Amino acid sequence: MAREEFFHDRSAPPANSIAPTAFAAVQDERGRMLLVCRTDSGNWELPGGRVEVGESAIAAAEREVAEESGVSIRVTRLVGVFTDPGHVMVYPATGEARQQFAVCFHAEPRCGEPQPDHDETCDAAWVDPAELSLLPIHPSMRKRIVHALTQPHTPHAD
Repeated sequence: MAREEFFHDRSAPPANSIAPTAFAAVQDERGRMLLVCRTDSGNWELPGGRVEVGESAIAAAEREVAEESGVSIRVTRLVGVFTDPGHVMVYPATGEARQQFAVCFHAEPRCGEPQPDHDETCDAAWVDPAELSLLPIHPSMRKRIVHALTQPHTPHAD
């Protein structure tokens, strides 16, 4: 589903929905972060997605990471809760304008090698933190990544 993202943009339409999402900041034994590249925007991000009815945020993060990246994980603790109303995602096909509501967790990899799902993701990789500045990453996602890396034991809330 194609989408357009607005981040503190006065031209953004008002949000008309909110849906919980769950993401995971996964690092391997070498400190590299698991990232996926979105098919629709070409931006790199932490793997994750929508929490389904009847599913916990932890279960959603573990499921979404496996689906989008091919890596099975175990959630270990909270990175933070990100609810910036200035971040709106618009889905033109449906008319939905969704306000961000994301829970982000730290997680450890259990098994699997990064591979895209070729639906939502066109690439998946372990990325050295020193290389993050070279990748196109949406500002709201960069905030989650930076917080996970620089303040790993202090949950963020906004």
